[in-house]
Amino acid sequence: MSNRWKERSISRIAHFEHAVRAYSADLYRYAWWLCRDRHLAEDVVQETFARAWKSWAELRDVALAKAWLVTIMRNELARSFSRNKPALDIDAVGEAELPALPSVESQLETAQLVSLLPETYREPLLLQVLGGFSCAEIAAMLGTTEGAVMTRLTRARQALRKQYDLPDKKRRAI
Repeated sequence: MSNRWKERSISRIAHFEHAVRAYSADLYRYAWWLCRDRHLAEDVVQETFARAWKSWAELRDVALAKAWLVTIMRNELARSFSRNKPALDIDAVGEAELPALPSVESQLETAQLVSLLPETYREPLLLQVLGGFSCAEIAAMLGTTEGAVMTRLTRARQALRKQYDLPDKKRRAI
């Protein structure tokens, strides 16, 4: 084994370990926001890094690792949802199982209001706020234009402001 190959292999391992340490918390937070299940979020993040390791050599720019990992995580979460899709009978859902109205506690209230946003608004907002991604990076991850991302972010913020202005009893799905 040549020294050059060893150095490249050690560098690859070091870059991957750095990415795991740097991005695992962000990936977990974003996965949890998407699925609201701690165990599923942990599994998805673990599977994300397992898939990333298999393809790590194909990553051309380490600076793009976070966006690449988020894309892998989103795909893995979608695979998880499609594999574990329970059959739901809408008539069997009782009123007690419906989500509660937003509480008066600010953090919980904000989380509940964000969860009421349509996915097309919620996902870019969470990527920007929790992930710290730019509009260009979000557009690349979602497969849309930067202008569309900016529009979705603006509409998400407008919808949240509108919901905050309503009295508690009048709040509804956005």
